[in-house]
Amino acid sequence: MGIGRLAFIFPGQGSQFAGMGEKIYERFETARKIYDEASDHLGMDIKGISFEGPEDKLRQTKYAQPAIFVYSMALSALLLEREILPAIVAGHSLGEYSALVQAGVLGLSDGLRVVGLRGELMQRAGEKNPGKMAAIIGLSEREVVRICRGADSEGRVVPANFNSRDQIVISGTPAAVKKAMELAREAGAKRVVELRVNGAFHSSLMEEISHEFERALWAVPMNRANIPVVVNVSADVVTEAGQIRELLVRQLVSPVKWVQSMEKMVELGVTEMVETGPGNVLRGLMRKINSSIKVMNAEDLIFSNC
Repeated sequence: MGIGRLAFIFPGQGSQFAGMGEKIYERFETARKIYDEASDHLGMDIKGISFEGPEDKLRQTKYAQPAIFVYSMALSALLLEREILPAIVAGHSLGEYSALVQAGVLGLSDGLRVVGLRGELMQRAGEKNPGKMAAIIGLSEREVVRICRGADSEGRVVPANFNSRDQIVISGTPAAVKKAMELAREAGAKRVVELRVNGAFHSSLMEEISHEFERALWAVPMNRANIPVVVNVSADVVTEAGQIRELLVRQLVSPVKWVQSMEKMVELGVTEMVETGPGNVLRGLMRKINSSIKVMNAEDLIFSNC
């Protein structure tokens, strides 16, 4: 097909919904194989969780992360069968692991193992050190940083996801996030929305699990990327396996620089993107970052190329 410089972008936690993947599982043998193998590998009914939920279960980190990852990988395999391939990849938080499989850094089974562990560790961290996250819409990065500093008296809160120029997610201890939400409203934010997650992801509250996760990562074989990967921590291209390992550990406690990552892709010549995972969250963000970039939904693309 007549695609220009194409990127695959992979969504992260929060994009999941009950029923994701069911259509491709019913229609395509390739998807069935991936789901069945993933269920065996993970020791959980990933099909049942993904297709039936319930939503409360699917919101739990230890289930949401592998469910999103498996769906993204099934979509990726189906796109490959149609000879739709990216020149460059990126993934939002969890989605970075899907991007690394796409780029040949991780094998699928190793990706499953790492994502399964990451989900378990992050859920455990949230249970041990309860935290909150909230989206602030309509304030600048500078204003949100100032608000987080102003809420420090109540605990710890930091910017966690720079999703678009006017949508920034904050993360931290419950009292500090609550105070920051109040300050954001007082500062004139258009919307302030608490996210339904069980932990303070991409903040220092994840520091405790980062050491165990790092040890596990060093036991996983990784290859040099065969296409460029734009990573969350630096919003720059990385291809070397050793550097990728270090950045994956840092990603747990560092903000996702999504705006800068997308700007980097455009700078490198990307003209079209495929959102390879559940929903259209990343397409919505890209409209705010650069509306000239066309973002297609992977499942729509697959069914239109049967």
